[in-house]
Amino acid sequence: MSSLFIVIPAYNEAENIERTVSEWYPIVESHNKEGQSRLVIINDGSKDNTYELICKLAQARPLLIPLTKPNGGHGSTVLYGYRYAIEHRADYIFQTDSDGQTNPDEFEAFWKKRNTYDAIIGNRKVRGDGKSRKFVENTVCLLLRLIFGVKVPDANAPFRLMRTNLVKKYIHRLPKNYNLPNIMLTTYFVYYKEKITFLPITFKPRQAGTNSLNLKKITKIGYQAIKDFHTLKKSM
Repeated sequence: MSSLFIVIPAYNEAENIERTVSEWYPIVESHNKEGQSRLVIINDGSKDNTYELICKLAQARPLLIPLTKPNGGHGSTVLYGYRYAIEHRADYIFQTDSDGQTNPDEFEAFWKKRNTYDAIIGNRKVRGDGKSRKFVENTVCLLLRLIFGVKVPDANAPFRLMRTNLVKKYIHRLPKNYNLPNIMLTTYFVYYKEKITFLPITFKPRQAGTNSLNLKKITKIGYQAIKDFHTLKKSM
């Protein structure tokens, strides 16, 4: 059997975190035949009591691993989780978010394809988080096509199952705290013709709490992303 590490970043998710654990912990349990699978939740320097709640929930859940780090943003926290999974020799990494927008019931369709593809990535055809977010994703996909020559339906979906060895193959190409790792990993997978596929997923509105991104932050991230894309392209 294959070990599965589910990696979930969390920032100020006190209102969501108990629901997140209750939804995803049973999936880790059901894929823990050899006792090596884990639910890894990384607290990204939350200002609320997110980390304390994760630790409390872990007391009765031995497969739940609470980690914490200084605030560095979603991307650096995802990378932290990926490196943890690599270090602990997971066979597969599944990444999702802690805001309740993804559906755990859709995980098994991804898991069933693990022997056919090295990465299965979600495709949010309908997005519950608004037209502005869909516009940002469409813009990202256009930039990837123009800069890298890759065509993808959804580059940044927080619902992805990947062989750990595949992540390990490309993660060293990214700066340590790179803010858009999922976008670039998707790009590398497609650019280098790895065995990947995209499956449609549902994507709900945020279930509770406040989204930390706003138009000003998105614009700033966008300008930096274009610069980073051109820099990373030079090494490909």
